[in-house]
Amino acid sequence: MQTKQQKKEEDSLIFGLRPVIESINAGKEIDKLLVQSGLKGELVSQMMGLLKQNNIPYQYVPVEKLNRLTQKNHQGVVGYISSIGYYKIQDVLPTVFEEGKVPLLLILDRITDVRNFGAIARTAECSGVNAIIIPSRGSAQINADAIKTSTGALQKIPVCKEENLKSTIDYLHECGLQVIACTEKTTDYYFQIDFTVPTAIIMGSEEDGILNEYLQKSDGKAKIPLMGEIGSLNVSVAAGIILYEAVSQRLVH
Repeated sequence: MQTKQQKKEEDSLIFGLRPVIESINAGKEIDKLLVQSGLKGELVSQMMGLLKQNNIPYQYVPVEKLNRLTQKNHQGVVGYISSIGYYKIQDVLPTVFEEGKVPLLLILDRITDVRNFGAIARTAECSGVNAIIIPSRGSAQINADAIKTSTGALQKIPVCKEENLKSTIDYLHECGLQVIACTEKTTDYYFQIDFTVPTAIIMGSEEDGILNEYLQKSDGKAKIPLMGEIGSLNVSVAAGIILYEAVSQRLVH
């Protein structure tokens, strides 16, 4: 018998060429699309054109993977409808300034674990983060499990899905924000950073941290001291420590 969680996951699936095309044309948010390797045809070409036109991430996979996702007639295409609507940081940040707030943003570089993502979002919402920025490819799917773990925070805080994080960081610099990378590749501790100014904090992948191209664009780097033998913290815990340092500084400022 299906659990409620399995039912929610199934409800987020979309499959079949025409349903996918119709969903894109209707403006529905598609997190990602899995396309059968070697799939060809007029409808396939039409769909691929729409995917590229709308910057919807997709990947080619063997048909066996699609068959594991659904036993129904998927026609070589299975996708995930997003549980939330995405924003653009260019639409969010001006409003933050207009409201007289000092921006605090969170950039998540390739955070793929759904529960980590949800836990980070929960802490971000509680600590007053104005928006979460993620890349359009290589991030956790924002599904029912992520929303549940976030206790609904993902439906309260704007999530900005950006095609190019390098360009996004440049835009943040133009708007007067400092960009701080949370990484062990520094001698500076997080409590030595001034978080009272407009700030965007980058948290990196659970596997290999923050990409070098983003580290190079950062205005500062900050690490969390580790006193034990284990070499790193869970990324959601690390995000909580950094964000609440920002909260602490801003409360006494």
